[in-house]
Amino acid sequence: MTTVVISQPQLFPWQGFFELVGSADIYVHLDDAQFSKGSFTNRIQIKHPNGIKWMTVPLKGKGQFQAINQLEPAGIEWKRQHRELVHQSLSRAPYLNLALSLFDRVYDREPLGDLLIASIEVPALALSLSKPSKWLKSSLLGIAGSSWERVLAIVKAVGGTRYVTAHGAADYLQHEVFESQGIVVEYADYSESVYPQLYGSFTPYVSILDLIANLGPQAQDAIRPKTIPWREFLLRRTGVC
Repeated sequence: MTTVVISQPQLFPWQGFFELVGSADIYVHLDDAQFSKGSFTNRIQIKHPNGIKWMTVPLKGKGQFQAINQLEPAGIEWKRQHRELVHQSLSRAPYLNLALSLFDRVYDREPLGDLLIASIEVPALALSLSKPSKWLKSSLLGIAGSSWERVLAIVKAVGGTRYVTAHGAADYLQHEVFESQGIVVEYADYSESVYPQLYGSFTPYVSILDLIANLGPQAQDAIRPKTIPWREFLLRRTGVC
C-alpha cells in the first residue's frame, strides 16, 4: 500500500503536521493552491516569555488572489525579525543552536514558496523521519481541477492506494468516491505528545522549532504518526457517519 499525503506549504508548522508527514510514502506540496488569508501558510505561533506570539511573513498585496508559489514577501526586515524572535523565545532551550541552524538553512531559500517548502522538508530530515521517500510539488504534476476531485487525481497519478489527510478535509472530501477508485482514506490521529517546554503550561500548537530546541536529537520521539479510518473519524468528530 502506497500512502500519499497532500498539503499546502506552511511556515515551520506544529508537531502534529510532522506526524502527518511521517505517515506518507509520497508527500505532495500543494504549492499552486490559492493563498488563503488567515491560514498557516505564512505564519506560525511561537511560545515567548511574554506569551504566545505570531511569526508572520508579510506579503505584498497581502497575498490576495495569488497561488502560494507566487507569493512575494513585503520588505526584507522580516527575516531578521523572525530570527530575533526565535532566539528570544528559545534562548533558554538546551538545543537552541540546533534550532537556529535549521532556521538559517530554511531562511536562505528563495523564492518564498521554496522557503515555505523547506520549512517542512528540512525539519523532517532533522527529525530523522524515515518517510516520505518522495517529495513532489503539485505545480509540476500538470494535474488540473479543484477541491477533492483534484486531490483524487493527484493520488492516482502518483500511484497512491491510501490517502492520509488533516482534519479539515472532512468538510469537503467525498470518501466513498475515493473508495470506489480503490483509495483507502484515513485521517491523522494526532498524539499531541507532551515534552519539556519553556514558559508555563504545555501547548503542542507552536512551531516545530520549539520541539527541536527543547529535545534536540530526541525530538523524533515526540513525532508519533498514527491514523484513523475515515468512518471512525467522522463518528468521533460528529457522531454521524
